[in-house]
Amino acid sequence: MTERTYRVGGHLFSIVLEEPWTFMNYTAPVAERIRRAAAGEVLPIVPTRAGDEVPARTYVQHKAELPADMSPTILDFSQYEPFFCETPQAPLFRLTIHAGEPQWLAEGRADGSIREIMRVDDRPPFYYIFERDGETFYEFDAARDRIAGTLRISADYREGDYYPKPGFGSYTTLFQISTALMILYTYNTARQQTLLMHASVIRVEGQGYLFLGVSGTGKSTHSRLWLETIEGAELLNDDNPVLRFDAEGRLRVYGTPWSGKTPCYRNVEAPVGAIVRLDQAPRNEIRPLSGIQAYAAVLPGASAVRWDRSIMDALTATVERIALGTKVFHLDCLPDPDAARTCCAGIKEKSIR
Repeated sequence: MTERTYRVGGHLFSIVLEEPWTFMNYTAPVAERIRRAAAGEVLPIVPTRAGDEVPARTYVQHKAELPADMSPTILDFSQYEPFFCETPQAPLFRLTIHAGEPQWLAEGRADGSIREIMRVDDRPPFYYIFERDGETFYEFDAARDRIAGTLRISADYREGDYYPKPGFGSYTTLFQISTALMILYTYNTARQQTLLMHASVIRVEGQGYLFLGVSGTGKSTHSRLWLETIEGAELLNDDNPVLRFDAEGRLRVYGTPWSGKTPCYRNVEAPVGAIVRLDQAPRNEIRPLSGIQAYAAVLPGASAVRWDRSIMDALTATVERIALGTKVFHLDCLPDPDAARTCCAGIKEKSIR
């Protein structure tokens, strides 16, 4: 087995590969992108909007950049490498990728001892959630009725095991591994005033600005408008940043290895300047939110384990603290440059106080 450790949002986790899986050795152009992202440099990456051609979701951008010994058992973790960390500290959690599915797992599903408690099948990624003796199981559906693999989470959430189904390639396996890691991250960090968010983030003058909204609202479009319109704007993350209160009680936003369709995996962070919930509208207008309105604007953007009360209690307490101490806004907007200018000016001029 081989193991690598990463630090995301201040939290350590490890990925362990069981044979025959191996970590990719990166060619020079890929290694250079990883180096620059690890150093926090601005990369020539723009948000991928609905309808845009989707780029490669790693730092390997072309087949020519694959190593000469490339095989189906080599996994490309280049999106994680900017967060690689050499440390004697124990990780908060560990995910082990196994060679295949054990017999006991199939038997448990067949005899009903592994009991289904929930399914998420309204939009991808599809998964089904099971439980047995305090352990939780996620069955990942690569497409309708085509199970790609199963994640087992230990009762204390610290150990995860991913069992891929035979017949799926490394790309599908990597996609499910990323989903598994985000689930484990949510389980293990919710009690540490940390949220994995669904948002696009721009950094300007050292401040991070998060744009929230339901899928299709135009978060990536709005971030791109900031990049094109607001001087000094740079993309921090385009889909799954982390929010965390630091030791001094300041809310900070962090880049992560997860950024949706946009390969922006920068190891950077910033104090949060504002959180903005977007809605499409025939005009551009921004207004501050406070109290329950601010809470209601932030909560839907947080990744959650809604069937675990202790985790949800911790998560909602963090959202409440954010709502009480952070500038939160609602922006009605068009997909035009004036939307970015209206948003930027409103954040600077208006206050929830």
